[in-house]
Amino acid sequence: MEAQPTPRPSSAIDREILELFALEATRDRAFSLLMKHYQKRLYWHIRKMVIDHDEADDLVQETLIKAWRGLEKFRDESALYTWLYRIATNVCLTHLTNKRKRFFLPIHDITPELERQLQAAVPLEQANTIEYKLQQALIRLPDKQRLVFNLRYYDEMPYEEMSQVLGTSVGALKASYHHAYHKVEQFLKNH
Repeated sequence: MEAQPTPRPSSAIDREILELFALEATRDRAFSLLMKHYQKRLYWHIRKMVIDHDEADDLVQETLIKAWRGLEKFRDESALYTWLYRIATNVCLTHLTNKRKRFFLPIHDITPELERQLQAAVPLEQANTIEYKLQQALIRLPDKQRLVFNLRYYDEMPYEEMSQVLGTSVGALKASYHHAYHKVEQFLKNH
């Protein structure tokens, strides 16, 4: 079995991306490295919010384009991925808000549409798994609670980093996660 190369820490990759971006001649390489390193993580972050694969793909592209256009203004005050997650989160929340408007849905009533997308995305044999039930519970959460739950549960993001991504205090994030956790727990007990 061939040994896998040890992945470089994000900060080293971030530095390389920023150094490549700084020179006009190497900007294409910077963009390729940015996509290679972050595209998959951004996809799953967004997919957990919008459920639909095609929408998630489109939103990842929108996120990467916005990030690329704003990379000159990136201040090295946080990790590059934290900045990217913030852009992806804003793109995702804007998309969900626009979707509600397009379907003339009240602010919290996009659940049936997300449930339809979830059912279409999951093969029949997986419809009774605990992961599917968890996804059913999550789509019933308000967007911000679902976002906090996903970042904490799936991405194992520390609250301090989440605070940078979402621009919310650590205390508020802990409370949001706590409420989301109990709602999910209650749904799973009843279903």
